Amino acid sequence: MLQSSIWRVKKLSVLRPQIFALGNFRFSTFAEPSSKPNPPRVPNLIGGTFVDSQSSAFIDVINPATQEVVSQVPLTTKDEFKAAVSAAKQAFPAWRNTPVTTRQRIMFKLQELIRRDIDKLALNITTEQGKTLKDAHGDVFRGLEVVEHACGMASLQMGEYVSNVSHGIDTYSIREPLGVCAGICPFNFPAMIPLWMFPIAVTCGNTFVLKPSEKDPGASIILAELAMEAGLPNGVLNVVHGTNDVVNAICDDEDIKAISFVGSNIAGMHIYSRGSAKGKRVQSNMGAKNHAIVLPDAGIDATLNALVAAGFGAAGQRCMALSTVVFVGDSKLWEDKLVERAKALKVNSGTEPDADLGPVISKQAKDRIHRLVQSGIDSGARLLLDGRNIVVPGYEHGNFIGPTILTDVTPDMECYKEEIFGPVLLCMQAESLEDAISIVNGNRYGNGASIFTTSGIAARKFQTDIEAGQVGINVPIPVPLPFFSFTGSKASFAGDLNFYGKAGVNFFTQIKTVTQQWKDSTGGSAINLAMPTSLKS
Repeated sequence: MLQSSIWRVKKLSVLRPQIFALGNFRFSTFAEPSSKPNPPRVPNLIGGTFVDSQSSAFIDVINPATQEVVSQVPLTTKDEFKAAVSAAKQAFPAWRNTPVTTRQRIMFKLQELIRRDIDKLALNITTEQGKTLKDAHGDVFRGLEVVEHACGMASLQMGEYVSNVSHGIDTYSIREPLGVCAGICPFNFPAMIPLWMFPIAVTCGNTFVLKPSEKDPGASIILAELAMEAGLPNGVLNVVHGTNDVVNAICDDEDIKAISFVGSNIAGMHIYSRGSAKGKRVQSNMGAKNHAIVLPDAGIDATLNALVAAGFGAAGQRCMALSTVVFVGDSKLWEDKLVERAKALKVNSGTEPDADLGPVISKQAKDRIHRLVQSGIDSGARLLLDGRNIVVPGYEHGNFIGPTILTDVTPDMECYKEEIFGPVLLCMQAESLEDAISIVNGNRYGNGASIFTTSGIAARKFQTDIEAGQVGINVPIPVPLPFFSFTGSKASFAGDLNFYGKAGVNFFTQIKTVTQQWKDSTGGSAINLAMPTSLKS
């Protein structure tokens, strides 16, 4: 049945224009909702073929700046999902036995192709997700760094060897792929997060089933197309779409051995619990409430620039966004200057060249952000800057929220306890560094925390005492480069092996330990049924 409406990979030149915006974006930027009668449908990728889903249920992909329907994403059927997993399973034996040097070369080619098409990817991201073109380029580039890291897999996947551990006996360990793995992606980084997942997984020798966010699937389709152009064999990477049903199918399918997830805590803990109960490995990056502690000796201009950029960049829709500032000592001077700089930011459609931040992803997200800001006001926080009623000329229907700053926030407020995920900066006060650290450590999340100071003693104390997986010292968003790992902790992460870096390679591989002995065939020995000691039997 799937063969009735397939797009052959050999016809990529035909595929690009058919996937409208997935290859050549020609979207209207009018503010009025689109009345386009038949928006293009996003295909699945199954066994090397782009397949137009047979599902009768679709979700509109909406441009958050205009409310235009960009495309429709299918709710992949059960048969299509099973076909994707089956294709991955069938591709695994040959792919795992493909030399690692060959797998690396495909990654070298993939990074070349991503660089070639980075403008196309960025425009897709801006159109579907809303972030500025400059930020969208950063989205792609941070994922590209993981692809480059995967190009060194021959070294990263090395095992260990000890010769002559006992008389004529050698022991060595090797890292082998798991089999079929899966990735479930969020909306906020449509290119980076998929690139956190499948390049490491497939270069380790696994095959992969990717489920992009239903809100912005286009970048994943472009990346899949590029991966196949780079030489990835049919079935090694598959793409399916959907919501709860597909997520649960990924958790339950016995042929899927590992799941990577990035998203909310509710979904993340559900996937972790359900997947783990089925015996799968799961790495789940979830919510965050990232803090910055600002000491009185911090450099004023550099600190203010860092706070504004990290708090309002990408409209606050980053899992490492700086959402809370804890000022040690008098905060009024800092707050006044924060307001001044935040007011200077330009809110506009991400395609406009002067835009500093674009819209949030949906009207539902906008309403939630409004509600959390109001809950802070109702609980006693002071509103220093209100961006809730902003209107962007030419984009009056967009999901825009301007920079918003609340102060006198306390740990018991809902706006503090919940991840707002919008351009909202919360300001808190502490009498000492110790009090500030106590505030940060009292929060349930543990993605990242930063300190701004010129004191090495204070920075060292912060580094030692803070309970966060990623620590910044005069760095507002301390996301590590891919040769380290993204080390969220506490309620921000579930699992024991983090994304990318050495931990990522370990997640997508299992250790096999081999002990070997070669005896002289002419020699004889008596049978000894005692427990071997020192590997002597």
